[in-house]
Amino acid sequence: MDKICIEGGRRLAGEVTVSGAKNAALPILCASLLSAEPVELDNVPDLKDVGTMLALLRQMGVRAEVDGHRVTLDGGRVDHPVAPYELVKTMRASILVLGPLLARFGHARVSLPGGCAIGARPVDQHIKGLQAMGAEISIDHGYVEARATRLRGALVVTDMITVTGTENLLMAATLADGETVLENAAREPEVSDLANLLVAMGAKIDGIGSDRLVIQGVERLHGARHRVIPDRIEAGTFLCAVAAAGGDVTLRHVAPGLLDAVLEKLREAGVDIDTGADWIRVRMDRRPKAIGFRTSEYPAFPTDMQAQFMALNCVADGAAQVIETIFENRFMHVQELNRLGANITIEGNTALITGSRQLSGATVMATDLRASASLVIAGLVAEGRTTIDRIYHLDRGYDRMEEKLCGLGAAVRRIHGDGSAA
Repeated sequence: MDKICIEGGRRLAGEVTVSGAKNAALPILCASLLSAEPVELDNVPDLKDVGTMLALLRQMGVRAEVDGHRVTLDGGRVDHPVAPYELVKTMRASILVLGPLLARFGHARVSLPGGCAIGARPVDQHIKGLQAMGAEISIDHGYVEARATRLRGALVVTDMITVTGTENLLMAATLADGETVLENAAREPEVSDLANLLVAMGAKIDGIGSDRLVIQGVERLHGARHRVIPDRIEAGTFLCAVAAAGGDVTLRHVAPGLLDAVLEKLREAGVDIDTGADWIRVRMDRRPKAIGFRTSEYPAFPTDMQAQFMALNCVADGAAQVIETIFENRFMHVQELNRLGANITIEGNTALITGSRQLSGATVMATDLRASASLVIAGLVAEGRTTIDRIYHLDRGYDRMEEKLCGLGAAVRRIHGDGSAA
């Protein structure tokens, strides 16, 4: 199992290119199931989760060609509308094949995702919405069995805001008979990116970017070309790394407008930030100020940035309170940060972080994707060497992170499971 070793204490300087958004790419890949014609995608990140999704689609019969960050998908020969447990268990986003398969083929068999390290993330809202659209659904031996001659338009009001639920129902509605209205829809930019691809494929969608999506079903969707939006979470992670370690870094191929809540908090911490159409320059030459925040759905502060900002607060001047409202188990990185000398206490869904002037390197363990990023940030500022185990979590959502950090002057290296260095 790979590890990452970091020698802390180096300022960051230079330029880094932000990859395409993981959370946009995964549902967009699934959208290829809605058409028999090729879908050509650009700016697809090279991630473990993307590889898993491509493997899932291929075993269903989708032809997928990968050329760097370009992916061409051809769903004209899908003959196996089944998502087996062996693939679904490694990536919960696999549930996103349910809506497209049911809408186009009239049936689907998709394994339940099972548990998740950062929370339950139930799929009941997906099932409730598809049932409202006329699907017959049962749970059999750990699989969702869904059938419908043709889905029909319906009013769907989810009990909670759910990103993957919105995406699944949105894709299903594009081929349904009549009008579907999704109330309480997720407003995340990744949802809008999926909707924009669907429109390019011939879907009729109104309200993109709002919490009310209105979809007029069509008989078929055609092929299209689409460029995946930049990854706002990867961008935010690098911004936090510079804020913690200090330096002067320009991020390229970013969308600053998708990061308003993050940029506001960084400025509150004392970071100097300039932005352009597709770039962000971040400069930090002082100890950051402690900043409190509360996670919530977009456009509020994202839960996917909570761990990284907590790492920043670990070396900040003062104390800050962090309230997590999205996932019930998303404080598992706290124990590992405390191993590096952080001072964090937890009570329920609230963490209190008292900043320390110095962290000290140690061996720590990544527990989930964003937790692993927080440990990398902490390692960049810790005195001595920090070794992060179970780094496969990082590879799920960050494209060559250690290479990009080394390009900024950090001392980061990957140690392979056999002991060899990358």
